[in-house]
Amino acid sequence: MRRLLGWIHRFEDGLIVLVVLMMVGLAVAQILLRNLAGTSLVWADPLLRNAVLWIGLLGAMIASRKDEHIRIDLAANFLPERLLPWITGLVDLFTAGICLLTAWYGLGFVIEERQFGGAAFAGIPSWLLQAVIPLGFSVIGLRYLILFGLGLVGQRPRMREPTV
Repeated sequence: MRRLLGWIHRFEDGLIVLVVLMMVGLAVAQILLRNLAGTSLVWADPLLRNAVLWIGLLGAMIASRKDEHIRIDLAANFLPERLLPWITGLVDLFTAGICLLTAWYGLGFVIEERQFGGAAFAGIPSWLLQAVIPLGFSVIGLRYLILFGLGLVGQRPRMREPTV
C-alpha cells in the first residue's frame, strides 16, 4: 500500500511540476511573440487560465496529503489540550464533507459541460479540462476521511506547528 501511495504522490508532484513549467514556458513565449513578432498564440491564454485551475487543485491535493492546508486554528489556543483530538476530528469530517459535496456538484457541472459540447480552445472539450474539479475535491475529501479514521484509532499524524 505504501508503494502505491508513493507512486500516487510522485505522480501528483510530477504533474504539478509539468503544469507549472508549461505555464511558465507558454507565458514567456506569449510575451516574446507579442513584443518581438506582434502576434500571439490564440489558444495560449485559455490554456493558461485552465492551467491555473489545475495548479490550484493539484496544490490543494498535495497539501491534503499531510494535512498541511491553511487553517484558522483558534480553538487550539483557547481550548484545553484534551479537547483538541475531538475538535480535529470534527474539522476533518467537516472538511471531508464539504470537499465531497463540492466534488459531487463539480461532477454534475462537468457532465453538463460535456453534454453542452463546448470547446475550451483548439477543439479540446472544456469538460476535459474541468474534470480536475471533481477529481481534486474527491481526493482531498477522501484524504480527510482517512485522517478522521486515523484519529479514531489514535494514529492520526500530529499537525505541524505553524512557522512564522
